[in-house]
Amino acid sequence: MRGEATYRAVVEYDGTEFNGFQFQPHLRTVAGTLETALSRLFDRPVKVTAAGRTDAGVHAVGQVISFVAHDAFPIEKLALALNSMLPRDLSVRAGARAEEGFSARLTALDRSYTYLIFNRNEASAIARRWSAFEHRPLDLDAMRGAAAHVVGTHDFRTFCGVLPERGGTVRRLDRLEIEREGDFVRLQFRADGFLHRMVRVITGTLIEIGTGRRPADAMPSMLAALDRRAAGLTAPPQGLYLVEVRYPSFSSRPEGGLRSPLAFVAG
Repeated sequence: MRGEATYRAVVEYDGTEFNGFQFQPHLRTVAGTLETALSRLFDRPVKVTAAGRTDAGVHAVGQVISFVAHDAFPIEKLALALNSMLPRDLSVRAGARAEEGFSARLTALDRSYTYLIFNRNEASAIARRWSAFEHRPLDLDAMRGAAAHVVGTHDFRTFCGVLPERGGTVRRLDRLEIEREGDFVRLQFRADGFLHRMVRVITGTLIEIGTGRRPADAMPSMLAALDRRAAGLTAPPQGLYLVEVRYPSFSSRPEGGLRSPLAFVAG
């Protein structure tokens, strides 16, 4: 007689053609595509829980899902079997059995996102799908100075798109680093949790500071305002990647981390 088991897997996707992660009837979503494949594979309805519900157009190289299904499937074949059923812009790696009660969302210690900006005078036909374009020069020192004010534990209401239905808006941002590699500027975030569009709103605000549209010392007053209208524009989704989710027993970060394919080719 079959028993029940909890599974986990690391998921990668190009978010361009998906309407976000969360299941939506009649729309192509990451969750809906995964659940269709898993339900066929296990011959029963399967629902997935994700570490983070990414928006439409956002990518992932280290998303984590968990689900409950029967325990008869050979775990070493899980990723291979799923990938044979999934479209080319969605793949699974590192399938494993998880301990009872494991939740990709609730068991996570923290999450890391990377935001890529293609920063030169002319747009790129290649980079447009994988990064946000900014033609104005960016003052990285000004951006780093402003970023330092939001690292730590704060109420991030100002940088939240849609307020959460439950819980508050206080989060602990442990890392916000900004670096340049060729024409790419990379922002790296790590926090115990993120509010809706928090990374994209902070990034959009930092871009405005980096291009001189906002003063470099404006971040503390924006943070204290607790009002979305005080912050800058929301950066576009195609520059954002869910890179890593850390748990007590494992990390979803890909070996070698994340480097833009175009930077690799040009480097």
